[in-house]
Amino acid sequence: MTSHPLPAGSPSEHWRLPRHPRSVGRARQRLRQELTVKLISTDMLATAELLLSELVTNAVQHAHVPPGQEIEVRYKLSDSHLRVEVADASDEQPEQCAATSDDEHGRGLLLVGSFATKWGTIPRNAIGKIVWFELPLRADHAHPQ
Repeated sequence: MTSHPLPAGSPSEHWRLPRHPRSVGRARQRLRQELTVKLISTDMLATAELLLSELVTNAVQHAHVPPGQEIEVRYKLSDSHLRVEVADASDEQPEQCAATSDDEHGRGLLLVGSFATKWGTIPRNAIGKIVWFELPLRADHAHPQ
C-alpha cells in the first residue's frame, strides 16, 4: 500500500527516538500524553497506541541499519482522522506474516491492517521508509470489519 507523506507545512507533531526496545514504550507514552490533551476518545487512543507500538517494534527489530540511526514518529490530526507515521533508515519493506497459533511474533502488520482504515509504506526523502496508518476520529468513518 502506498500514499503520500504528510504535506509540507501540515500541522503535525513529531519526535525522534533511538532504535532501542525502550523506545516502544516511550513512543506510546508520548502519543498518549499528546493526544489526551486533544480530547481523543479512549478507544481510539488505545488503538493508536497499539498500532504505534507495532510499527516502532518493527523499526527497532527489523530495520537493519548502522548504530546511531534514529526512528522518527509523526502524527497529524485532521477533522476526520488521525494519521501516524514511523520512519526508519532501512529501505527494507515490511512484510505481513502468516503467523501460526504457536508463533510468538509476526502479527504486528496484521493488527495494523485489521484496525486501521488505511495503512501503507512510502520512501523517505533521504534514506529509508515511512510506515503509516490512519484511524477515524468518528464512528461513522470506521473501517468496516
